[in-house]
Amino acid sequence: MPAIRLFGRKWLAASDDLVFPGLFEISVRFLWLSLIICVHLKYYESTWECSKGGQYVRTYIIGMMSLLSIVILVLVTLINRSAQGSITDEEARKHVPSILLVKLFLIIPEAVLNVFGTMWAFCGDLVVCPYEGHFSRTVIEALVIFNWALFGLAIFGLALIFDPVGSRRYHEVQETPSAGESLRHRKVTNVWQRRFRWVFCWVRKDEHGHEAFQQVAALLSALFRSTDLVPSDVMAGCILLRVKQKRETREMRRIQMISSDEPKYTTDLNRIFCMAPKWVNLENARHFLRLSMAAYGWPFVMYRYCATGMFRLLKEITCCSCFRSKAVMVTDDNCCLCHLAGFKYTSKVRDQDILFASFRNHVFELPFCVLADHKTSNIVIAIRGSISLRDIFTDLTATSDRFEADGLPPDTMAHKGMIIGAKYVAKRLKETGIIDKALGLYPEYGLVLTGHSLGAGVAALLALKMRPNYPDLKVYAFATPAGVLSREAAKMTESFIFTVGVGDDFVMRLGVDSIENVRTGIIQTLHASKLPKYRIMLNGFGYALFGIPSGDLESTWRDYTSNSPGTSPLLGRRPVPTVAASTEAALLSRDIGVRRFSKTRLFTPGRILHIVHRKKTKAERKAGTGGPSFEMRWATAEDFMELKIMPRMILDHLPENVYKTLDTILVEQRNNASEVI
Repeated sequence: MPAIRLFGRKWLAASDDLVFPGLFEISVRFLWLSLIICVHLKYYESTWECSKGGQYVRTYIIGMMSLLSIVILVLVTLINRSAQGSITDEEARKHVPSILLVKLFLIIPEAVLNVFGTMWAFCGDLVVCPYEGHFSRTVIEALVIFNWALFGLAIFGLALIFDPVGSRRYHEVQETPSAGESLRHRKVTNVWQRRFRWVFCWVRKDEHGHEAFQQVAALLSALFRSTDLVPSDVMAGCILLRVKQKRETREMRRIQMISSDEPKYTTDLNRIFCMAPKWVNLENARHFLRLSMAAYGWPFVMYRYCATGMFRLLKEITCCSCFRSKAVMVTDDNCCLCHLAGFKYTSKVRDQDILFASFRNHVFELPFCVLADHKTSNIVIAIRGSISLRDIFTDLTATSDRFEADGLPPDTMAHKGMIIGAKYVAKRLKETGIIDKALGLYPEYGLVLTGHSLGAGVAALLALKMRPNYPDLKVYAFATPAGVLSREAAKMTESFIFTVGVGDDFVMRLGVDSIENVRTGIIQTLHASKLPKYRIMLNGFGYALFGIPSGDLESTWRDYTSNSPGTSPLLGRRPVPTVAASTEAALLSRDIGVRRFSKTRLFTPGRILHIVHRKKTKAERKAGTGGPSFEMRWATAEDFMELKIMPRMILDHLPENVYKTLDTILVEQRNNASEVI
């Protein structure tokens, strides 16, 4: 890093990315050299007795031994140079491009020799010798095949690291300082759009597919705009961020231990919920989370029960339902109503209590179910979270857009993809009139909206649109994304939205702002690290298996105070004028007002209960006793603005783990109550 320059263009690889590929190739080349030496010892003298083609065989054997020796020497030199210096130390690896060019040009004589080997091994009439050992022919055939395979891998590798906008003209500073960068930004956006159209061709048929492609392409182009990062740099940066955050966490715990402040988290449920309204409780949260999970349909059942999922669904499946009358109004399910079967199995709701179910899943169009919940005396709208590639595009259409609903401030902004999703659900509900019909059947029932992840964000926005007509509605949201609603509107939702988050859930911290902060953090940590990239990668595997040693928490960084991101080699190799330099520095500034992709900073709606895993005290560990497994506190939306790299960041987001957490807390509470009695 920065990105390597070859043949007049930039590639998606850095000069310190060649250590592990080089080691792999050396091991293969050394094995080939050993085998070809064996062939030389056993077969070379016999080639003089060949009546035809002996010169081909001798040329191949001598040439391949010589070439393999040269290639191994070049690879050793390349690995040695690539392993020098820290990630941003370009000077230590200044000879890598030249050595790499030598390695690439050696492909030409290697291809010629491989042609000779192919003639010997597979063209029997071109080489006629009185003696052809089985070992020699087998070795040559294997070497030829592996050589052609290696050429194929080289071409595939070049295709992977090819940068469509790596041409020099997109990086040159033109008369207007920002012109070159703007040209590159537009080009990158167009490249991403073309990729989406080809890879996700089935999404193009959706009504909003083209708009989603444009929005996501603009976001991906803007995230690393004006930087010179390659994919391996991002991976190394994430490892370093994890080390940095671990060190900061350790320091915070040390400060808390010597501080007399009251701990933020507690295991006392009575203390947590003493000032909360009656409907805000963990029993209700667990119940509505089950309905949120049920909205995922049959894929969720198959995911949870990989071996037995099909058998669990069979008793709920309605065979040939398209030829039979249905008691439930179901749209966009398959012929056997598999999604409905999955919903019924997970929710344990009877057929007659499911009033409406739509399983249409297009970009910005989410499946949802409406049911009568007799346990809590509510009509429930359960909205599905992200599970398909179409949902990912809805998630990534993350720019802020104006959101209008009665009672909201006039300048309210929200997540654009979720706004369109909420409008779609509201439109379907209005077309069917199902909510008024349900409340007509059960006039004493309330109205509840629930969802997990993307479904939680859409439920929150849908509730704001429906609340003028149903002022007593409530929302139970789980693992809600961070960038949903502008701050003033988010504060207004605390009276009717109950949000539950667990542990290090990364989606609850995932928004355009947090991703941009991670981008900035990656650049800063890469610049501050004194380790070469190959060591960072090796340590990353060690951290995943054994945790981060305390020594690495202190020894990973150099003293880094003088340089600024504006002068980092990660921002490009060429100096830019003062105006452009200030612009680039602004793009990497932590002042989100000057460098944000989204127009307005968005927050998590609702009253947020954050539950974390509780560490046992020293006395509990010594006595071998248990104690509560989790502790919790009321958090604010500002607590979830920083994206953290943690081991459980994905596991804590999964709905079944959130459900297990709530269930464990309630079971432990009942057990403690029975012990007291």
